[in-house]
Amino acid sequence: MIYIVLYVIFELYEVQWQKASSMEGMLQNMYKYYSKSIFLFLAMHPTFYFAIIFMLYTHYNMYALILFALKAADIATKLILMKQLFIDKENSAELSVMLQTPIHPLLPYIGLTLYPFLIYMALL
Repeated sequence: MIYIVLYVIFELYEVQWQKASSMEGMLQNMYKYYSKSIFLFLAMHPTFYFAIIFMLYTHYNMYALILFALKAADIATKLILMKQLFIDKENSAELSVMLQTPIHPLLPYIGLTLYPFLIYMALL
């Protein structure tokens, strides 16, 4: 149970510093840290480190591996999008429309539904 509570705290922290009204706004918030240092950007994702440690703790349980894979894919996607938008300055019209579309205020909290379930299943 402590692992779930700890994860929820970490996830809420990440949601708070990334929060914006659109995906582009979220990426801009992330790029502020990325532009200072890639290590700072990665340090701002404690759930990723939690996933690594939890995966080792559970002896590579399938659910812990899924949690780690999802978190790694999430960070990789963010890095790719930030590079494309802010460094290479290459984005299609379709991508621009998608990134500027307003998102529901609860969308950033979706991780609080899936990830704790994976932690619970890994601990069984």
